[in-house]
Amino acid sequence: FKENRKDDIWLVDFYAPWCGHCKKLEPVWNEVGIEMKNMGSPVKVGKMDATSFSSIASEFGVRGYPTIKLLKGDLAYNYRGPRTKDDIIEFANRVAGPLIRPLPSQHMFEHVQKRHHVLFVYVGGESPLKEKYIEVASELIVYTYFFSASEDVLPEYVTLPELPAVVVFKDGTYFVYDEYEDGDLSSWINRERFQGYLNVDGFTLYELGDTGKLVAIAVIDDKNSSVEHTRLKSIIQEVARDYRDHFHRDFQFGHMDGNDYINSLLMDDLTIPTIVVLNTSNQQYFLPDRHIENTEDMVQFINNILDGTAEAQGGDGLLQRIKRIIYDAKSTVVSVFKSSPLLGCFLFGLPLGVISIMCYGICTADTDGGIDEHEGAKKENGDRDLTDEGSEEEQEEEKNRKYTELSDGEFKQKDIMEKKKD
Repeated sequence: FKENRKDDIWLVDFYAPWCGHCKKLEPVWNEVGIEMKNMGSPVKVGKMDATSFSSIASEFGVRGYPTIKLLKGDLAYNYRGPRTKDDIIEFANRVAGPLIRPLPSQHMFEHVQKRHHVLFVYVGGESPLKEKYIEVASELIVYTYFFSASEDVLPEYVTLPELPAVVVFKDGTYFVYDEYEDGDLSSWINRERFQGYLNVDGFTLYELGDTGKLVAIAVIDDKNSSVEHTRLKSIIQEVARDYRDHFHRDFQFGHMDGNDYINSLLMDDLTIPTIVVLNTSNQQYFLPDRHIENTEDMVQFINNILDGTAEAQGGDGLLQRIKRIIYDAKSTVVSVFKSSPLLGCFLFGLPLGVISIMCYGICTADTDGGIDEHEGAKKENGDRDLTDEGSEEEQEEEKNRKYTELSDGEFKQKDIMEKKKD
């Protein structure tokens, strides 16, 4: 494989035999291989045990399992999307195909536009902007398609201030790249590759972190058709649509079904329905200080965040990191007990029981040792007393000796006093 891989395009799953996620991906991966073969794709599908061939895995920068890469010549493209058959196949076909796909006619343009929610098109001839466009496409082809067309292929409602130009078609309209207002082309495309309003899940939220935008989310229950759930979702949709020119550079809008993921992210229990704004770059979040009644209230809330008057919560400081460790540990314990109470008792009860027995044994050993030592000391003193006392004659001789010493001392003291008087 190492010697001949550049002769073909390969889609490879680098896995570890002990990895649970790898085992979960295996049936999906088999379906991907069958589907790609049946559709006559030039992409060859394979998998490699990265623990057995660690040198090759290291060469391709594999650091976790499973890792999916498309190998095309000297380039290796990482797959970061959902691990479903359709998403993986779509990624393989996109990256394996031409970097820039031409749109030769209006009919082809309309066909492609129907298939893609977000469409990037370069319009014009050879230019430094096209070279930059090709460079960015080679980097971001893992996320989206890139096309090129002449001006007469575009719909009649499109008006370009100048050529060449890069245009994105989405949300029922189009937006032209402006280097002075939008900055670097790569950053602009990375920001604009999402629709203005999204159904946000954990994976999408992770991807939005690369855009540098704040994410305004209505956290609701999709199965709940009450007025409050529907109203908050509509407010976010209206702001995303009607105030795009004001907020699109700084904000991404959407809604999230359920609060389980958001609770784990914020380490707090949010009552739904509610609105929260996330800063994925530093893990801060903002909650409205009053009830959002209408679009105007939401716009005011966003403006307060932009001008710094809204209070930020969370963050990535030391206290928050400690809180995250405690929260994750607590969540792990609770999830284990919920899924299997007996297993939880065994995993956590057994070590605690062993530690308790050890502590009891240590304490008991210290106490017994102290008593024995005390009794030994008493016995030794008692033996010493018996030895020192001796017989009655010895005691009498000892008293006489002490009396003699005392008398001699008194006489000496008197002599000293008389000498002082003289």
